[in-house]
Amino acid sequence: MDDLIFLAVMLLLAGGVAGIFAGLLGVGGGIVIVPVMELALSVVGVESSIRMHIAVATSLAIIIPTSISSTIAHHKRGAVDLVLVRRWAIFVFVGALLGTWLAAHVHSNVLAGVFAFFSLLVGLKMIFGGKDKALHEAIPRSPLVSVIPTSIGFFSSMMGIGGGTFSVLTLTLFGKPIHQAVGTAALFGLVIAVPGTIGFIVAGWSNEFLPAFSLGFVSLIGLAIIAPMTFFAAPLGAKLAHSMTQRRLNLVFGVFLLVASVRMISRAF
Repeated sequence: MDDLIFLAVMLLLAGGVAGIFAGLLGVGGGIVIVPVMELALSVVGVESSIRMHIAVATSLAIIIPTSISSTIAHHKRGAVDLVLVRRWAIFVFVGALLGTWLAAHVHSNVLAGVFAFFSLLVGLKMIFGGKDKALHEAIPRSPLVSVIPTSIGFFSSMMGIGGGTFSVLTLTLFGKPIHQAVGTAALFGLVIAVPGTIGFIVAGWSNEFLPAFSLGFVSLIGLAIIAPMTFFAAPLGAKLAHSMTQRRLNLVFGVFLLVASVRMISRAF
């Protein structure tokens, strides 16, 4: 009983913090949900080989309502580039499908390692990269550029995040203002989360180690507790984002990613 209470409290806290960060940084909340949920699952004794799969899958499911809430809040402030979303959505979608397929077939420690590695790289870039490091004034229209959104979908679905971790970095490198990058990343989160969630449900459907109340690798308990919290907290994060400077947003984003990375490094190794 104490384990279940602990799990519920951890998930409630994760939901509130994830929602705020979703609106604040356009990250879909997964960067918070995955490490916290993996820790909570370990406490209640879920099989280690599938803990990261459950955390990633449940995070993607939660990102669906969170991304909708965050996108609406940013769109009201004119911070969502719908033209770019229409150009990149199909590539992000395909990448998410491929990433989900691969994630479902690797060990839990591999997912933790991927999460740690990319969180560390992006966190360091956001903290130390400076604000004048744009590679180009606008996003090129070359067919080769399709590799970028495909990769965003691929790695984001493996990590259980909404794409903001990579989308914000990518868009700022191509000259997008941080606030517009965050708002646009929120909508990409929806494009990633839908195929990712469906893929993890199918992949985990008959797994013998699944805890009670699971739909494939998606934990319905986690979904029921965290999703409402993230949905209602996301607009608060969006409001905070538009009251902060670009440098402060970068620092907040980077520091949080480093913390998440350290936790996952200890999990993987």
